[in-house]
Amino acid sequence: MKKLVVTDKKGCMACLACEEACSNAFYKEFDPDKSCIRIVVDKDGDPKPNTCIQCGKCARTCPAGAITQNPKGVYMINKKLCTGCGECVEVCPMHVMVKVETSPVTTKCIACGICAKACPMGILEIQEK
Repeated sequence: MKKLVVTDKKGCMACLACEEACSNAFYKEFDPDKSCIRIVVDKDGDPKPNTCIQCGKCARTCPAGAITQNPKGVYMINKKLCTGCGECVEVCPMHVMVKVETSPVTTKCIACGICAKACPMGILEIQEK
């Protein structure tokens, strides 16, 4: 299974380079609300990246059947089938699915690695298990 993982849970400096890279890749602008990786504050007050864990809740919830798992284990959204209802966004346990008013479809992490390349701390990595 291919997915984005955080290799050092305490290494995030909240620079937002990962969020910027992701939102730029999907929406051609930096907007943290348009990123499929989110920097959140943990219970100790430290920043940490929230990433898609490829759990499949989004796929099981999608009424249009627009989200399916590819052979590498990554859940992908078929933009031709997506109705933009946002039900997948509601059930995402990591809160990293994105529905923007200006887009007719939802977006999610596709394990492309753009955020990992942008991270100056080197704490993000695409792994295949």
